[in-house]
Amino acid sequence: MTGKARRPNVLLITCDQWRGDCLSAAGHPVVKTPNADALAAEGVLFRQHYGGAAPCSPGRACLYTGLYQMNNRVCRNGTPLDARHDNIALHARSLGYDPTLFGYTDVSLDPRLLAPGDPRLQSYEGVLPGFTVRQLLPEHQKQWLSWLKQRGIDASAGSPDIHRPVDNGDTANATVSRAPPVYAKDETPAAFLTGEFTRWLGEQEQATPWFAHLSLISPHPPFIVPEPYNTLYDPADGAAFRRAASWQAEAESHPYLAYDLGQQKQAKFRPGSSGKVHDWSDDDFRRIRAIYYGMISEVDAQLGRIWQAVKAAGAWDDTIIVLTSDHAEMMGDHFMLGKGGYFDGSYHIPLIIRDPRHGKVAGSSVDWFTEAVDILPTLLDLLGEAPQPHLDGYSLKPFLSGGSPAGWRDAAHWEFDFRSIAEGEAERHFSIASRQCNLAVIRTEKFKYVHFGGGLPPLLFDLESDPGELNNLAADPAHMAVRLEFAERLLAWRAEHLDQSLALAELTEHGVAGHVSRGARQ
Repeated sequence: MTGKARRPNVLLITCDQWRGDCLSAAGHPVVKTPNADALAAEGVLFRQHYGGAAPCSPGRACLYTGLYQMNNRVCRNGTPLDARHDNIALHARSLGYDPTLFGYTDVSLDPRLLAPGDPRLQSYEGVLPGFTVRQLLPEHQKQWLSWLKQRGIDASAGSPDIHRPVDNGDTANATVSRAPPVYAKDETPAAFLTGEFTRWLGEQEQATPWFAHLSLISPHPPFIVPEPYNTLYDPADGAAFRRAASWQAEAESHPYLAYDLGQQKQAKFRPGSSGKVHDWSDDDFRRIRAIYYGMISEVDAQLGRIWQAVKAAGAWDDTIIVLTSDHAEMMGDHFMLGKGGYFDGSYHIPLIIRDPRHGKVAGSSVDWFTEAVDILPTLLDLLGEAPQPHLDGYSLKPFLSGGSPAGWRDAAHWEFDFRSIAEGEAERHFSIASRQCNLAVIRTEKFKYVHFGGGLPPLLFDLESDPGELNNLAADPAHMAVRLEFAERLLAWRAEHLDQSLALAELTEHGVAGHVSRGARQ
C-alpha cells in the first residue's frame, strides 16, 4: 500500500549521547556506520544539527515539545515537565496514531497532577504523556536483565555492575580495559529493544499507520561493548583531543569549567573505577574513545536489523524515519567525558531524516544550522498538520523537498542549567541562587558567545581560528564590539522566543484574534 492511500508510518529513533561527527556519512575518518549511512543515502543528512540542552531530560524536552528550555523549563534530570505543554506523542495521538515507546523518555511528570504518594514522584524516568509503552527500559534495566537471565546469562550483578569487563583487561597494567562484558553482541540493551520492536512490528496491520519511538541507550555510558566491537577500533587512531596542555590549564580558563572538571568522576563512566575523569592518562582516554566508537558500531548494527525488519514487514516505502540523539559526548575533549556546559562536543548531534515521498533529495546533505526543536514541527508538517506558531522550532520539510527556505537561521542556540535543587552543590560553590545557575549559547560559523547567569564571566571564541574553543576573547579589547553584538543577538533571540502560547492572541469585541496554543491533551 502506498503512502498516498493513508498517512505514513513514523519511526523516531534516538541513540543516546551520539556525537554528530561520529558518522562515516559525515566524513569521520575512523568510525564506520554503514547502516546509518544507508539511511542517509535514501534521505537527508543534516550536518550542523544541535541539541537544545543537556543532560537527557532537558535535551529530550526540547526534542519532544519543540520548545527551547527557556519555555519548557526542564532544567535538570528530575525537573518536572509542565503538563500544559503539548508534545510529539500527544500530537501523533490526535492524528489517529497510537504512539508506542520502546526504551525510555526520561520525563519527570508534573507533580501537581499526581497524588503525594504516587511512586512516579520518585523518579525522573517517567513516560512522556501520550505514549503507549510496549517495552520500558529505564536506568535499572531490570527488564533487560530478566531477559538475559532467561538466556542463561548471570545477571545477578544488576545495573550498572553488569557492564564491567569480565577480566582485568587486554593490556598489562592498563587502567582502562577493553575486555568485553558478560553479555554478547546479540544480547545488548539495543539488541533487546530491537527484538521487541521487531516482534511488535509483526503485529501491525498494513492498512493502519503506526508511530514508534525507539529510544536506544547506546552509546551512553557505561563505556563497554561486547566482542567484536570492543577491539574494532585501534586506540591509536583518531584525531588529537581538543584540549589545553593540562586539565589544570583548562580549569584556569573559566570558573564554571573548573567546577565541572572537579565534579566528573570516573565511576560514572566505568563502574569500579575511582578518581576523577581528568586523572585518566591520554592513553586511557584513547582506549575509552575506541570503546565508544565500538558502541556506535554496535548500535549501528542494530539499526541494520531495524531497517531489515521494516522492509520485511512491507513498510519501508510507507515509513518516515528520523534518526537523531538527545545530546552528544565530550569524549576526552577538554579532559572531560559526558555532556553539559557549553562546548560543541556536548551538543552537536546526528540528524538523518528519510521520507520515501521525497526521494528526489536522497543522499543530499544540509549545512544550515538545525536544532532539536525542529523535529516536532517537521514531523507535523510531513504528516499534513500545520505546526502551531508558538513553537520555537521550524519545519525542515523545505529541505526535504529540495529547497532552501528563505530567512533560515544563521546560528545554533542552546542552553544549560547547572542548578541542583535537591543538593545545592553549584549554588554553594558559586554562592548564587538556583535560578542563576545557567548559561546560554549562540554559535555561528565564525563566533561562539556564551552568557552566564550569576555574574560568571562570559566567553567568546573565534571558531575559525580556534575550533578547539581554547582562547577566550571576551575580555580582549579588540573583540569588544563582537562581544556586544553577540550579547545583543542572544538577548534578541530570547526576547523573540519567550513563551508565545497566549502572547500571539488578543481578545477583541469579535472574539479571539490570533493563535491560542491548544496545550496538552490528556
